[in-house]
Amino acid sequence: MKLFDLHCDTIERMEELGENMLTDKTQLSLKYLSQIEKWCQTFAIFIPDSKRGTDAIEYYERVRAYFSKMLEQHSDIVEMVKTTSDIERITAQKKCAAVLSVEGAAVLDGKLENVEKLASDGVKMMTLTWNGANELASGHQHPEMGFTDFGREAVKEMEKNNIIVDVSHLNDKGMEQLMGGIATKPIIATHSNLRSICSHKRNLTEEMFQYIVEHKGLVGLNLLHDFVSDYPMKDSKAELFRHVYRMLELGGEDVIACGSDFDGGIESQMDNPVLFASFGDYMVENGINRRIADKIMFQNALNFFEGNIR
Repeated sequence: MKLFDLHCDTIERMEELGENMLTDKTQLSLKYLSQIEKWCQTFAIFIPDSKRGTDAIEYYERVRAYFSKMLEQHSDIVEMVKTTSDIERITAQKKCAAVLSVEGAAVLDGKLENVEKLASDGVKMMTLTWNGANELASGHQHPEMGFTDFGREAVKEMEKNNIIVDVSHLNDKGMEQLMGGIATKPIIATHSNLRSICSHKRNLTEEMFQYIVEHKGLVGLNLLHDFVSDYPMKDSKAELFRHVYRMLELGGEDVIACGSDFDGGIESQMDNPVLFASFGDYMVENGINRRIADKIMFQNALNFFEGNIR
């Protein structure tokens, strides 16, 4: 079983609890490493909507320092990805390849020069918003708000500095503007499903999904119940499979990836990395070609990183 997971909130949970990467108190833990053939994990530093300005920067720096501390403490089993060639090298050593991302561009504090700073820290992706508004745009709490002038410039600066634009949480107006020309490079929705299967406004419309397909981006399957099904789930794998099946019908064979949202509140039968990795076998058992299943669980994300991130 392989897993390339584009999003989790675990590093903040570990910092909050004072736990290390082998803890049994978080959904994502490196205690599962030996059970996964290849594992690349994105660790997002989540910036709450309550943090703005210097508070957001200080919060980011505190969590990033803890992440660096954990990498040093567990250097025998995990290593940070600095260039895309690192992923294959690190996973070949049976270590977890750790990708750093940010969820919430309030960390920029409205200053374009902070994009370059994030890039120098090793940040590879940034979710533009969380649920509320920031200096760039807004999540779905403010559906009427589009991109600010600073937001448009920030996207350009992210593209210049090879930080991938992550549109999970961005509201529909912002997404429409992004697809209308603000973005000039492929984008990622690290942890979003299809709105046609589950009506949550945080999910992608089929038009949005097809834009990402046409522009060779990525969409990570989110395990959070609210984004998987409108109804109580009896079988989370079967419900998630409905999203995969429709995404494949929409031409998403090279676009579908994994974006667990571990430690972001998921309630699922796949509530740890090993169980999520087993979703690849589930897809095969239910009629998906093994080659396609392997692409969804690992290879699509690897191909994207190799093509778009230095």
